[in-house]
Amino acid sequence: MATIDLVKVGKNLLKSSETEKSVELLSLWQDQPVVLFFLRRFGCQVCRWMATEISKLEPDLKANGVALVGVGPEEFGLKEFKEGGFFKGPVYVDEHKQSYKDLGFKRYTVLSLVPAALGKKVRDAASKASAEGIQGNFSGDLLQSGGMLIVAKGGEKVLMHFIQDSPGDHLALEDICKALGISANAKAGQMPVCNDDVCTR
Repeated sequence: MATIDLVKVGKNLLKSSETEKSVELLSLWQDQPVVLFFLRRFGCQVCRWMATEISKLEPDLKANGVALVGVGPEEFGLKEFKEGGFFKGPVYVDEHKQSYKDLGFKRYTVLSLVPAALGKKVRDAASKASAEGIQGNFSGDLLQSGGMLIVAKGGEKVLMHFIQDSPGDHLALEDICKALGISANAKAGQMPVCNDDVCTR
């Protein structure tokens, strides 16, 4: 886990999707621990599936005084994402993508995106999303990656910093709980086995 300068990262501004007001990122962990899910894109089918998976933890997080917050790199697809009910927590937009840069969330090149997007992890997650009726689109910045940041109350320390290596990478629900030192009743969705029947459609 790379060292994160929470003071620097915390100064980044995010725009609330509810109020459209800007807040400093550090305000999200000021009064409670927080799980920050940084999406690649709001229209990304795999990101939407990941959001529904992480949202399974929301009742347990809330019961333990932990906030669950989503962050996207732009507003493309935000309205549809919210209307779809994919995420159970407040959603913010990092319009300048500065927190993405400060957290080391890479940007793909066109040449590196194609193999990453066609990789087994992405195909498996996409087929799971399709099986659950979750669709996506290709609007917005296709080259941005995401990840997760879990911060202790008051910014005391980083509990978890996860950077996607490929668009299908995500933290297991139990790893999120373990980082927070809590137990949860949520059961992770079963990642499908990728075969010609599911992955070539």
